[in-house]
Amino acid sequence: MRRENDLPVWFLYGTVSGRSLLKLIQTLHADRLIVRYLCSRWSRPYIKWYVRRHGIPLTPEDRRKYRSFRDFFARKREHPGVDVTPEHLTSPCDGWLSTYPITESSVFKIKGSYYRIEDLLKNRHLAKNYEGGTCLVFRLCASDYHRYCYIDDGYQGLNHYIEGQLHSVQPIACETYPVFTLNRRCWCLLATENFGPVVQTEIGALIVGGISNFEERTRVCRGLEKGHFELAGSTIVLLFEPGRIALRPELEEQFETQREARVEQGMWIANRCGKNKTP
Repeated sequence: MRRENDLPVWFLYGTVSGRSLLKLIQTLHADRLIVRYLCSRWSRPYIKWYVRRHGIPLTPEDRRKYRSFRDFFARKREHPGVDVTPEHLTSPCDGWLSTYPITESSVFKIKGSYYRIEDLLKNRHLAKNYEGGTCLVFRLCASDYHRYCYIDDGYQGLNHYIEGQLHSVQPIACETYPVFTLNRRCWCLLATENFGPVVQTEIGALIVGGISNFEERTRVCRGLEKGHFELAGSTIVLLFEPGRIALRPELEEQFETQREARVEQGMWIANRCGKNKTP
């Protein structure tokens, strides 16, 4: 149904020869050469093809503003709108949202793959706090802005970078590999004013998934830009403690008939549950 489920991804993850080629690319670190090209001025012609293929509304004049494909991919959104109602949870980014319960053993399941929170974070003690809670997964597509913002006012702790492999985050890849616990990623703990302690994890994807976060150990505001992805479609995972949030009824209805729901940065996606505002 969506353009990102195209032939190259199917070949790399859906065939034996494709998976062998992907392993060879990763073993030889071909991603370094790709990064150098996409960050150079020689990659500018690629912008035109990418814009046309993915239906991105960008004029020829706008395309000429970018020095490289990397500059274009990490472009900023102009005047993003953000729901400022305190008890409304907002989306940190554009993308496709899916939601999963976290079991009492700190596990959530996506497309037949089981993910342990402690493997995602490499932190067993913190993972226990989210047993029985909620996991929200935001899958960014090729046509999306690849910048993300803070979901609420509060305090951000340290950025924890975890090196890993780089796989596509599309569903067919999740069926083949435990992508979220293999890929390069960065997580931080957000002490939010309205939704309690939230873990936000940015996950890189497919060969060149760079992650750039701007702040740590500082007060933050809802809607303030937190960081951006570079060069490849990616994923954001939010973890909430039990009883902290309830999805909007409209989204709940969508999830009864489809796996994912389309959201935009700053959009109201869930409500604060009860009187759980952080003092």
